[in-house]
Amino acid sequence: MSNDEGMTKSEARNPCNADDSFWNEDTELVVREETEKNRVYDLEERTAPFGEAIIDFAKTIPQTPITNRIITQLVGAGTSVGANYAEADDSVSKKDFLKSIGTCRKEARETKHFLRMVARAVPELKLQARELWMEARELHLIFSRIWRGRKNE
Repeated sequence: MSNDEGMTKSEARNPCNADDSFWNEDTELVVREETEKNRVYDLEERTAPFGEAIIDFAKTIPQTPITNRIITQLVGAGTSVGANYAEADDSVSKKDFLKSIGTCRKEARETKHFLRMVARAVPELKLQARELWMEARELHLIFSRIWRGRKNE
């Protein structure tokens, strides 16, 4: 997969995902035989609860000079994924659609970044942050695939 296909420069340089190694440093990998929950395939119904979960998680983060900025950025990025998807869903042109889906991709990636920063700043929240990070990662992959597919049409 080249950078034109949605990979970041760091992903292209390092095929072993650094994010995965960060999240897995204290845990053992588990192979799931069954899905934990039924996946929602309606992206509007998937991104709204994700934004709500980000808000609820942000309320649990202790406010310090370090975390205050992270909380603001996390809530902004995490809640805008759904807002931008709604905008994409209502787009009137392919160009408008691609712009909004591209923004969804960026916001999902940014959410992953700030969840990682929360885990570093408040280690006792690492497990909760990881669950949200995994959903943000899936959303990022979904939006990347949509963006690439429509871009190449």
